[in-house]
Amino acid sequence: MSRYFTAAAVDEAITPPVRINYTKLLINGQFIDSTSGKTFPTLDPRTGEVIANVAEAEAEDVNRAVSAARKAFDEGPWPKMSAHDRSKILLKFVDLLEKHSEELAALETWDNGKPYERSVNDDIPLMIRFFRYYAGCTCISLWQHSCTETSEQTPLSALLASKLLQEAGLPPGVLNVISGYGPTVGAPIASHMNVDKLAFTGSTDTGKIVLELAAKSNLKPVTLELGGKSPLIVCEDADVDKAVETAHSALFYNQGQCCSAGSRTFVHERVYSEFVEKARELALKRVVGDPFKKGVQQGPQIDSEQFEKILKYINFGINSGATLEAGGERFGSKGYYVQPTVFSSVEDDMPIARDEIFGPVQSISKFRNINEVIGRANATNFGLAAGVFTKDLDNANMLSRALRVGTVWVNCYNVFDASIPFGGYKMSGNGREKGIYGLSNYLQVKSVVTPLKNPAWL
Repeated sequence: MSRYFTAAAVDEAITPPVRINYTKLLINGQFIDSTSGKTFPTLDPRTGEVIANVAEAEAEDVNRAVSAARKAFDEGPWPKMSAHDRSKILLKFVDLLEKHSEELAALETWDNGKPYERSVNDDIPLMIRFFRYYAGCTCISLWQHSCTETSEQTPLSALLASKLLQEAGLPPGVLNVISGYGPTVGAPIASHMNVDKLAFTGSTDTGKIVLELAAKSNLKPVTLELGGKSPLIVCEDADVDKAVETAHSALFYNQGQCCSAGSRTFVHERVYSEFVEKARELALKRVVGDPFKKGVQQGPQIDSEQFEKILKYINFGINSGATLEAGGERFGSKGYYVQPTVFSSVEDDMPIARDEIFGPVQSISKFRNINEVIGRANATNFGLAAGVFTKDLDNANMLSRALRVGTVWVNCYNVFDASIPFGGYKMSGNGREKGIYGLSNYLQVKSVVTPLKNPAWL
């Protein structure tokens, strides 16, 4: 009998409700072609077909963007603006984001494959809250000037957002957006002598390269938000139904392509069988299909490379002796769809338990006691996030303190807010995003000593 019977076959791709108007480089307030005139295709993960051809930047375009940013910082009006005036521009940008939220969500889904309902109801509102939060910060020296490289896989929504920032009144050169590939764009930015600060989100391997290039050039500070292999621990007293549902969402959200995905599920032996059966049933009911179709819970993976990587790791799981409870194959015959996959009887030394798969593959392991699971959960090079499910406050506190990760969610998962710092331990990165800690990445401490004539006190 098939381990997979989810409804909603992948039919002909739905035409996205959006037009693509911005595919060029944004440099010094203008959308322009790359110096070479080259473009690269951004692909529809539902079909593998070209959505649009985007201007492909190279080292000379990086130089132009950095020069524009430097001039904006040294000579432009933005650094001299009061916090109030900067805030007005950012708040106007927030209004424009709200006005264009459906358009932004459609572009993100088209490029990324995430269900449109999630893009429009989760991602865009969260981005709006972030900008509204920072627009209200009085120490708004964040983002003095910026040279931003989009992901070559998903450039379209960022380009529209950058246009909205210009419309909101951001002075030319404060934000420059260039699209391209790591070796020809990312590396020149990371090693550029006129770039003062870097922030990178991506894989741990690429983060190491960014850090090395920054060190070899001008020792610019670097903030890194990298990979994860986050444990989700279900204690024997947990509400099993809630834990199953939350663990499912923690792993399968965004097709498993989430840095904080709860990709190592540890379940106490007393509730293990119940949990596995319910996790299997939930995966089998998950609706896979065109992300623009209402009711679809899971769209395609981002590209063919990630699609093949996930299938490779599924085979690793099968060949290493884990029990395949659900899924295990591609979904349909077109595009980069993967069946929601669940493994039980997963051992810690298996590749599916060690490596970041970045896909819809849930690994469920059994544990006997708290001390054991703490050691196993921490036995990884990653330390981005963790989840804990228990009704016992003492266990919740003990696990929260013991887990070497940047965020611990207790009886919930993937709860984000602009005021909650986010970042990792170990090889999951350094520095924090969001909240006042996010601002501190972009600030310098300066001591100024001035003699006082006839001071009132000593």
